[in-house]
Amino acid sequence: MKAIDVENLSRRFGKIEAVKEISFAIEEGEIFGFLGPNGAGKTTTINMLCTLLRPGGGSARVNGFDIVRQRSDVRRSIGLVFQQSTLDEQLSAEQNLRFHGYAYGVPAALREQRIHDLLTMVELYDRRQHKVRTFSGGMKRRLEIARGLLHLPRVLFLDEPTLGLDPQTRKHIWDYLHDLRQRENLTIFLTTHYMDEAENCGRIAVIDHGRIVAMDTPDGLKNAVGGDLVTFSTADAQAAAQFVREQYHVEPQIQDGQVRFHVTSGETFLPDFVREFPQRLLSVGLRRPTLEDVFLSLTGHEIRDSELDAKDLMRQHMQRWQR
Repeated sequence: MKAIDVENLSRRFGKIEAVKEISFAIEEGEIFGFLGPNGAGKTTTINMLCTLLRPGGGSARVNGFDIVRQRSDVRRSIGLVFQQSTLDEQLSAEQNLRFHGYAYGVPAALREQRIHDLLTMVELYDRRQHKVRTFSGGMKRRLEIARGLLHLPRVLFLDEPTLGLDPQTRKHIWDYLHDLRQRENLTIFLTTHYMDEAENCGRIAVIDHGRIVAMDTPDGLKNAVGGDLVTFSTADAQAAAQFVREQYHVEPQIQDGQVRFHVTSGETFLPDFVREFPQRLLSVGLRRPTLEDVFLSLTGHEIRDSELDAKDLMRQHMQRWQR
């Protein structure tokens, strides 16, 4: 059985179509990621799949349960870590987790062991009896991740999971998540605009302006870009791009005054290019493609905050959702 199965899912906020008939499926035990800028439709999608927002069209099943007709079953089988904190700041870290365990019916012995293990994992065990209002933003984030894992969910949704965390804590959390997935066959669905975080995924769906524009493994996406990336700058970027287009039959891009294009076997290509180029080169570089290059190649722009913030639109229209 597929952990998540989505067909033509869509959602509008007024005149804005935030998610545009997207379809994808996620296997049990897979780490699957949505990569895209803020406003691309990532959070709107995750909120529909978690039954926090009613779809405008299409259908989806999570753990075999329909997200509209079987909302309670969906909610019992998933864990969710939001972008914004939902902790009770007047309770201690331990009390927040214990209350969550009560709500999900976790047996007492397992609940207390999970609280110990998870607080240790996120390096908050020594602060377990301190009120959350005394925690830093990073500490609150780590506690929310621990809470999302407490009831042993079959699918864990992570919306920008390590936002605000230092690199060491981010790595520690991902080491634990990888181990947890292997031991418990946990399915993980994350949204991110961090390129390095997306590398943790088995597959990535690149989403932009509400549409999925590509979906593959990280290596598959990078290989599809077309080889090594050559970047260079000259006094006249437009003329330089035209030379590349005519001479090498590739379509270059100009970004921040630099000309960029992809070639196979970049190390053998570059010496001849430098000798043949008719203008004075101010700089030249060569590297293997990254996920950032993939996004730029697919969308024509870098991952960045968009003018449309789908999360704000969702909040404005949540009152329209009739339960």
